[in-house]
Amino acid sequence: MRTVLQNLGSFVEEYMSIPKFSVTDAIEILIIAFVIYELLVWIKNTRAWMLLKGILILLLFVLIATVFNLSTILWIADKTFSVGIIALIIVFQPEFRKALENLGRKKFLNQLFVSEDSKGINEKFSNRTVNELIKASYELAKHKTGALIVIENEINLAEYERTGIDIDAEISNQLLINIFEHNTPLHDGAVIIRGNRITSATCYLPLSDNMELSKELGTRHRAGVGVSEVTDSLTIIVSEETGKVSVAEDGKLTRNIDGDMLRSRLEKLQNKTVENKKFKIWKGRKHNEKDIDQ
Repeated sequence: MRTVLQNLGSFVEEYMSIPKFSVTDAIEILIIAFVIYELLVWIKNTRAWMLLKGILILLLFVLIATVFNLSTILWIADKTFSVGIIALIIVFQPEFRKALENLGRKKFLNQLFVSEDSKGINEKFSNRTVNELIKASYELAKHKTGALIVIENEINLAEYERTGIDIDAEISNQLLINIFEHNTPLHDGAVIIRGNRITSATCYLPLSDNMELSKELGTRHRAGVGVSEVTDSLTIIVSEETGKVSVAEDGKLTRNIDGDMLRSRLEKLQNKTVENKKFKIWKGRKHNEKDIDQ
């Protein structure tokens, strides 16, 4: 009996004892959880989500081949596994690059510690600039005058400024309307805005190769989406054909927006610096705005 109890005690001590939990373990769990969460969010918001579903289907076939001992399929899967990983890195190089850029732009301390009761004291551009952009956009839309206005955020747009003509002027709706007026020297191309100033006009932007964009969209919309795919800028697009206002940001196009939605997007981009009074831990994510079907 004593031997049985000793064996039972040894079993409990070896297999059922509660492991020691230290501060280091807690930090490791938090880091791993954060990395997995960001990875899943990135996969969901890119073409990698479709890729993941395709990989799961292939793994299902490999599992079936393993169960039924289909040696030829298992041999092919074994030989192509390493090559497949290299191919995935090459095919999804733009997505990997964008993910690393987004990781570099994240303000981790601002995400972890935010103010519930705060007062704005600084901003990227003024409320006057917001009002002038809205006035210009819908005045241009009223007369079906095409426009492409790129607003710089954290990533510098100097490489695109160099493709245009220097302006360096204070923003006003009259100036923007005049720039995009038909048959004027500066109407073709994009206007780039930094802070409260128009830096350059007639700028060339990279075109998006996103096959999910509607076929009815022209070069202006593809250029607006294209620059938002490689930078963190916000682009206002006025359609010459329909007179509708759209916004491109983070590679997504939101079409036919009204003045209130445009104002909310611009105010979000203002990124007002706040003076903290009360703090809470981990602000979480806001619900994303619903994009109109492309």
